[in-house]
Amino acid sequence: MTGNELRSKYLDFFRRHGHAVISGASLIPENDPTVLFTTAGMHPLVPYILGEPHPAGTRLTDVQKCIRTGDIDAVGDPSHLTFFEMLGNWSLGDYFKDEAIRMSYEFLTSPEWLGISPDKLSVTVFAGDDDAPRDDESASVWRSLGIPEERIYYLPKEDNWWGPAGQTGPCGPDSEMFMDTGREACGPDCRPGCHCGKYFEVWNDVFMQYNKQADGTYAKLQRKCVDTGMGIERTITILQGKASVYETELFTPIIEEITRISGIAYGGGDEADTSIRIIADHVKTATFIIGDPRGVTPSNLGQGYILRRLIRRASRHGRKLGIEGAFLSQPARIVIDMYREVYPELAEKMDFILKELTSEEEKFLKTLQKGEHEFEKLLPSLEKNPKKQIPGRLAFKLYDTYGFPVEITEELAAEHGFTVDREGFDAAFAKHQEASKKGAEKTFKGGLADQSELTTRLHTATHLLHKALRTVLGEHVSQKGSNITPERLRFDFSHPDKMSPEEIRAVEDMVNEQIRRDLPVTMEVMTLEQAQKAGALAFFGDKYEEKVKVYTMGDYSKEVCGGPHVSHLGELGHFRIQKEQSSSAGVRRIRAVLESVE
Repeated sequence: MTGNELRSKYLDFFRRHGHAVISGASLIPENDPTVLFTTAGMHPLVPYILGEPHPAGTRLTDVQKCIRTGDIDAVGDPSHLTFFEMLGNWSLGDYFKDEAIRMSYEFLTSPEWLGISPDKLSVTVFAGDDDAPRDDESASVWRSLGIPEERIYYLPKEDNWWGPAGQTGPCGPDSEMFMDTGREACGPDCRPGCHCGKYFEVWNDVFMQYNKQADGTYAKLQRKCVDTGMGIERTITILQGKASVYETELFTPIIEEITRISGIAYGGGDEADTSIRIIADHVKTATFIIGDPRGVTPSNLGQGYILRRLIRRASRHGRKLGIEGAFLSQPARIVIDMYREVYPELAEKMDFILKELTSEEEKFLKTLQKGEHEFEKLLPSLEKNPKKQIPGRLAFKLYDTYGFPVEITEELAAEHGFTVDREGFDAAFAKHQEASKKGAEKTFKGGLADQSELTTRLHTATHLLHKALRTVLGEHVSQKGSNITPERLRFDFSHPDKMSPEEIRAVEDMVNEQIRRDLPVTMEVMTLEQAQKAGALAFFGDKYEEKVKVYTMGDYSKEVCGGPHVSHLGELGHFRIQKEQSSSAGVRRIRAVLESVE
C-alpha cells in the first residue's frame, strides 16, 4: 500500500462512519503561539476541543502536515523525520473510548481496509498515577475485541499520555496500537515501546479528558473528546515490510536525485547513507515550510531560524558527499512533483521555493568561505597551544558569529593536527540554547489557545483594527499574520508605506467609536460562498471547510474566523496603538493594547 492509498482509505473509512473530512491547517500556527510549527493533528483543533463549536460538526477526520524539530540531530538514522503527515479522526463531545477503539480495530484488521492480522496486534493503555486513574475502560474494550490479556500492556505517563501540544492545553491518557514485526524479543522485558524493533507503533487513540493548567495541575474538560493519530510514513513502512521509511516511495525518488547529483550510491550502510537521509528529510521539510500558505523564509528568528538551520545542515551534508555549489533546488523539484496533487500550493509557489532555497544555500557557501578565512587567521595563535586543541569558546564563536558548523571546524582542525574542545563547545552551545529557549518562551507565552478573557478581547479587537485599516488606508490592506498575548496584540498587514500620525489616530478613533457603540457580536455557520456573498472577509487565502463560522460585529465588521470573541464590543475597553513599524517588504506591523476605562 502506498502513502497516497493509505491517505485515501483512511479518509474514506471515517467518512463512512459519519465524519466530515476537513482540510489540514497551515504548518505555521496562527492561534497558538506557544510553538513555532504545527506539531500534531490536534494542534489546530485545540479551540474546538476546549469548547468552541466546529462548523463541520462533532465528528471530523483530516490529514495534517506536521513538523517536529526536537529530534533534529537524530535525523539521519533510518526512522527519524522532521516533516510528516498525520492522519486523524476526532470526536468533539460525541463518541468516546468504546467507539473510538472499535473503529481503530476495524480499520486495522478488516480485509477491506488494512487487513492486519489481529494476532500481530499488541496494545498499550495508561497505567495510572496521581494525576489520573488507570485506564481499565480501554483495556476492557480491547479484551472484548479479542486482544488477549498478555498483549495488553499498562504503561506509565511517559508512554501512554498525550499532550498538551504546548505548555498548557488539552491532554489525556492514550491507547497505542503496535504491530509485531516477528523479530526476536530483545529480552524478558521486551514490550511495545521497546526500541529493539520488535514492535512497531501504527496508531494512537488519545482520550482528551483533561486540561493542563499553567501551574501544572490537571483539570477535567467539560466535554470528553477523542484525538487519534496515524503517521502515514511510519504506517506504510510496516505495511510494505520495509526496514526504514527512507525505503518507501515517499523518499526513494528524492534519494535517487541526491545520488544522481553526488554520484554516490545509497544503501552501503555508511556515513554517506546518513548524509543522504539528512538531505532528503531536510529538503522536504524546507520545501513544505517555504511553500506553506503562511510560509516563512530563512531568518535568524523563530520559524525562519529553524528553516535556515535545515537548509544549511542539508547543504553541509551535500558538501560531505562532494557536491560543489548550490544543489538543493534539484531534489526540491522532486518533492514538489511528488506532492503537487495533494498539496497544490507547492506547485503554485514552486518558483519562489526554488529561489529561496538557492539564495539561502549560496549565502551559506559564502559563510563557509568567511568562516574558513577566520579559522586561518586563528592558526598562528593556536600553534602556540601545547595541547594542540582549539578551545570550545573559539569554536562556538565561529559558529555563533559566522554560522560556521562545529563539524567543519573539527575537519579543518584535524587537517592542521588539532582537535576541538567539544565539551567546551557543547557547554557554550547549551548556554546559548537556554537563552534562546527563554526568549522564545517570553515571545510566545500565552496566545489565543488559552482562550482567556484577555486574549479573547484582544482577538476581537483585531477584527475592528483590520476593518479600520482597510477604511483608512484602502482595501488593499489584508491581514498577513497576528500574535496575541494577554498583554497585547500584534497585527501584520499589507501596506507599502509607513503610516502617518494622522492615519494612526484615525484608526484608533474608528476602533474606539465601535467600542463606544457597544455593538453586538454574533456568529453564524454558513458555506464559504454564502459568507463571501454576505461580504465577509477571509484571511490568508487559507483552505476553508465547506462550512465556516462568520462573526459579525453590528453593522461594522464581518469576517470568517474560528473565534472566540466577546458578546458585546463594550467589553473591550479603550484601544490604543503602541507602535507601527515595518515587518518585511510591503508588510507593516502594529502593536496595540486594550486599556480599562475608568
